[in-house]
Amino acid sequence: MPKATAVWLVDNTSLSFEQIADFCGLHPLEVRGIADGDVARDIRGVDPVTGGQLTREELDKAQADENYRMKAIVSRHAELLKSAKPAPKYTPVSRRQDRPDAIAWFVRNHPEVTDAQIAKLLGTTKSTIESVRNRTHWNSANIKPVDPVTLGLVGQLALDEIVKKAADKKAKDDLKNGGGTILPVAEEVEEEPEFVPEARQRPGAEPTAESVFGAKD
Repeated sequence: MPKATAVWLVDNTSLSFEQIADFCGLHPLEVRGIADGDVARDIRGVDPVTGGQLTREELDKAQADENYRMKAIVSRHAELLKSAKPAPKYTPVSRRQDRPDAIAWFVRNHPEVTDAQIAKLLGTTKSTIESVRNRTHWNSANIKPVDPVTLGLVGQLALDEIVKKAADKKAKDDLKNGGGTILPVAEEVEEEPEFVPEARQRPGAEPTAESVFGAKD
């Protein structure tokens, strides 16, 4: 509780209002109100040193220099309690009606993208995706495939990334199952026509009277 810490610092230290306000995240006027008894009158002060928020050395250093700003101790327990799992994607209520259209776009244009990937990207459920795919959704008659970027549900970079990942995984699975092979791209070389020497025509002999009129008997 910031105000409880501020109450203790006001009562037990010679820190300035600005120093206490900076450490507790309060406004200096609010700290002044605590000192005057106008603010946090019924709040009991909490020692930040014994509470593990502040070291005695840091407190003494601040009391010796009014321009010094104290640095709080980062609790290891607080870091461990932080959830490593990202928060689920939140979609505004005004945009939720557009999600079936985006799902239909994925089903039609990118069947390689898994339902889990679509659900995570759009903030929807696998059952909703399945109902759109099988046309059992309650609003199937009005669902039309629309690019989720156009709908404002995702950014273009996020969409490109998930489509690329899905395509790469599908290509690897196809290779593993023997369903396809990746052939190296060969450079096209223009074949030169085969050289054929021209046939030489031997000129015939000049005609003679004997060859024209026949031999004389």
